[in-house]
Amino acid sequence: MAARHDLPIYNLKAVVQETGIKPDTLRAWERRYGLPEPQRTASGHRLYTERDVATLKWLVARQDDGLTISRAVALWHELRRQGNDPLEHVLTETRPGETSRTPISQSMPSAGASSTITQLKRQWIEACLHFDERDAEQALNGAFALFPVESVTTSLIQQGLAEIGEGWLRGSVTAQQEHFASALAMRRLETLLAATPAPTRNGRILVACPPHESHVFAPLMLSLFLRRRGWDVVYLGADVPLQSLEATIDATAPALVILAAQQLHTAAGLLEMGRLLEERRVPLAYGGLVFNQSPYLRTIIPGHFLGERIDEAVPAVERIMQVPHVHASLESVPTASLAALRRFRELRSAIEADVRGAVRNDGLSPARVGEANALLGSYIEAALALGSFHRSNADDTWLKNLPPLDRVLPDGKSAHYHRTYILAALGRLGSEDRQFTGRLAELAGLSPNLDVIGHTHELPKKVSRVKAIGRHRRS
Repeated sequence: MAARHDLPIYNLKAVVQETGIKPDTLRAWERRYGLPEPQRTASGHRLYTERDVATLKWLVARQDDGLTISRAVALWHELRRQGNDPLEHVLTETRPGETSRTPISQSMPSAGASSTITQLKRQWIEACLHFDERDAEQALNGAFALFPVESVTTSLIQQGLAEIGEGWLRGSVTAQQEHFASALAMRRLETLLAATPAPTRNGRILVACPPHESHVFAPLMLSLFLRRRGWDVVYLGADVPLQSLEATIDATAPALVILAAQQLHTAAGLLEMGRLLEERRVPLAYGGLVFNQSPYLRTIIPGHFLGERIDEAVPAVERIMQVPHVHASLESVPTASLAALRRFRELRSAIEADVRGAVRNDGLSPARVGEANALLGSYIEAALALGSFHRSNADDTWLKNLPPLDRVLPDGKSAHYHRTYILAALGRLGSEDRQFTGRLAELAGLSPNLDVIGHTHELPKKVSRVKAIGRHRRS
């Protein structure tokens, strides 16, 4: 560390102004814990170095993370015992009395620090997979001691959860291991959010998830980052009903509402909320995995898309907050799609009854069939509400990978169930909307231009109502 960092040049008053710590507290820390270690003038007055000031800020930051001062001091000494300098990535050129606001992108770990945070991420993942809460928390504490909150949250917790999730999809990680890791991560983020200081910037921001959206890690992380940058953020959490959002808007008068959706059916709920906000002249910003996978959806949401990564979202929000304004959608949902949505909703109960009858002898429990019906029916409704069946330019790759039915149905049963559902839907819907039913036929592996009546032998007589659709037109 440069020698100037160790020059005793700041008196007690300057340190109090810089750190916000009361003089009595500074003296108590020095007496009880030996931190910091100021030098003294000939007359006995304390003089502090830049390292002393940085040490005090480090201790305050650990308190903000939820540690007591005794635990923060113990962590400091443990890091030093291991040969790590807690101030290696903290001490900067900024002098006491100066202020700066670091861009979010600059709070990410440097190339030299990436190996350290990668090692801590591996330690955290291994601890989570062994249900070792103590070691998992120690890995996080060590990371927060060395790196900014934004770096640890994105490069360790978020990426660690992503690796654990990929392991779950491959079958190498159990659902219980994934839930354990997620619970630890959420608890730490909630602690950090609760410890953020009072806002210093004008304009209130609401952050929420639309109805039925339960994935809250990303919006919680965004709320934390915005609060740490001085914004007045009201975090509403998961599964916010439309009526609740409207009531909260009346109570809080936000300058901006941020909504996050990760799934297709919750994106449809986000669209409905966006229309409400547009009517109320409240600006909307949004993001989430489904909008990254299907960029077409961004054209129908009346709001500002925040980007595909969290480091894009924070500066995007700050740009919007400079001049908040309502952003209109670029395109509207086709009327044919909305008409098909109404018809599908009218027939959905009958379609699901047909499916239950068709798979009665397939060894599927009524509860699992009901869960699969709800999942697939909701996805079809969402696709219609978003206009994806009726858009020639829509990116419909997600339609070819419809909901993960294998998570609710026994092995090897999902493909048969999926085809049965589509055939039952075609039988009820007829050929009134050939574009919709033709796309449904494609989802079942049938050609939209062929007569599907030949496939009705796959269904019991009770549900053999599939009409001839998409016949070749004779000239």
